[in-house]
Order: sequence, then structure tokens, then C-alpha cells
Amino acid sequence: MSVEIRRASTQERERWDGWVARSPHANPFHRWGALVALAEHADARLYPLVGFKGQEPAGLFPLFETRRAGLSLLFSPPPDLLVPYLGPALLNVGKLKRRKAERRHERFVEGCLDWLDSEPDPRYVHVRTDSRYADLRPLKWNGFSVEPGYTYVVDLAVGAEELLERFSSDARSNVRNTPDSAYTVEEGGRAAVDRIVGQVRRRYDAQGKSYGVTPAFVRDLHERLPEGVLRAHVCRVDGELAGGMVTLEGEGTIYRWQGGAKHDADLPINDLLDWQIMRDAIDRGIEAYDLVGADARRLNRYKAKFGPGLRSYHQAERAGPAMRLAREIYTRLR
Repeated sequence: MSVEIRRASTQERERWDGWVARSPHANPFHRWGALVALAEHADARLYPLVGFKGQEPAGLFPLFETRRAGLSLLFSPPPDLLVPYLGPALLNVGKLKRRKAERRHERFVEGCLDWLDSEPDPRYVHVRTDSRYADLRPLKWNGFSVEPGYTYVVDLAVGAEELLERFSSDARSNVRNTPDSAYTVEEGGRAAVDRIVGQVRRRYDAQGKSYGVTPAFVRDLHERLPEGVLRAHVCRVDGELAGGMVTLEGEGTIYRWQGGAKHDADLPINDLLDWQIMRDAIDRGIEAYDLVGADARRLNRYKAKFGPGLRSYHQAERAGPAMRLAREIYTRLR
């Protein structure tokens, strides 16, 4: 029996988040509220594909269509909003033996691509997968070129005491020797989101770089996602905001998403902020802190001080006859 692919119905959209919670490859951006926010702020059309093997869900594959120069371009996630990972998320494969699991995976991916080719008929498709979605062969077998990217993930399961011992000497010194009375770290709401995103934007502007994330987008995510999924952490010195970080939380993993901009405070604000985020996550039973990216040499020196492990995620690209133009459009979108 083949895997049936369709665009999620109204009833299936109500069940979507339950499926996301069960998939080993899904993250908070797979949640329905996040997908709706992404489509709106990317000015894109959402294709929430779901596959079924009989009555059993086999996988989810959200894609976003934009049209440029008369071409249909598909993305997962959409460009410019700095979403780290999306792509396919499989369901109900852990109980299967390898041969059957791989066959179902292959049929699911092929079915999604066949559906897309018969509906929007894209000339360009770009997918960036979660690091836990490690088998990219079905995409390669269907004409995609695949290349790895890298991220750092901190193991929180070891507990706060052992985790601190894994920090670099300067990071340990920063968190141990800074008096608790010198700063506070707390969670905020809409105002905190605006301040954190604004701080990051000013940093990008100072470097002459574009920054596609807006306060409205992050506020929209905050409102559409369940309570506790998106958190705005702020560090204050003498009552004034010195730095902040927006994180998203999924099943067992917290993602370091936006923030950590350079600041003017005399204290090691970002070290203190990340340490508090990790300790709070440990208290909630979270086992991993994804630092979201390990490809920028300059930033890696900071992230590596927390003793993370290196993981790979993947980018997959398929282009049609208008490949050169599509790639140029994608580059401009980024």
C-alpha cells in the first residue's frame, strides 16, 4: 500500500500539533501556529502536506510557495525570517524494522514531491531539515543536491553542576564570580520581545547587514504558540535592559533563536543570560540546548565555550530549467 499525500484538511489541522509532538524530527516551528505566522510574514502560501499509510499518519511536510518573476518557488522554511530548521517530519516509523521504515520514508517523500509537481509545479525547491532528520537519501534520489550545515547542542541532561564544569575557564569564571546582586534575568512579554529584536536589528544595521525578523513576527509567534513555547529572556543591570534572548522550546530541546547582541554593559551579559536559560531549562526537564548554528567562525568561539557537541543538519535544493534565475532570486531573498 502506498503513502497517500494530501494537503491537511480542517480536521487534520486541528490534530497537527499532536502529530508534531510525536515526531522525532519536528521542532517548535513545525507547530501549526508557527506555520501560519510564517506564511503571513513571508507573504507565502502554505502547503501543509500530510501523508497517510492507510489510516495511520506517516509524516508531515510543510512547504511555502512564493512567486517571483512568474516562477513558483517552494521553501521549507521560507527565507529571510531566520528560521533554522523545518522540512519533513516522519511519524510512526520507530516501531518498524529498517527495511519497512526506509520504504515508507521513501514513499512519503516521493509522494510529497509528486503532489507538488502536480499542484504548484515549482521551478525551485529549497529545504533545510532539523538535525535529527539525518536520512536525506530520498531527497537525493529525487533530484535534490544536499549539503550539510552545522550547529552546536549543549547536553543539559548531565545537570547544572557537571554542565558548568564543561564550560571553558572564562565562562565558568564569568558565571561564578559575577555577584547575583549585580544583575537579574527574567522572562518578559511583548515589550521584551520588541526590545530584544530591536537590539539585534541595531547590531545588524551597524554591520551593514539586512535583518528580516521583525517584532511583529516574533509577537505573532508568541501569541499563536502555546504558553511556554516561545520565551523572551531579558538580563537587566540597575533595572535597565542590557541584553536578551528569544528561545523556542520543543520536545526535550530548547532553541537559542534571536538575541545575544553585543552590548555596552561591563558585565558578561550573554554568558549570564545563557547560563540562566540553561539552568531554568534543566529545572523543566529539558535535555538539550540547541545554540542554532555553528557555521560562523566568529560566533563559534563564543558558542563553543559551553562545551557543546557538534551536530549536522542539511540543506537540500532542486532546481528546474530556470535554475540560474531561481537561484539568483533565492540569494536576493536571503
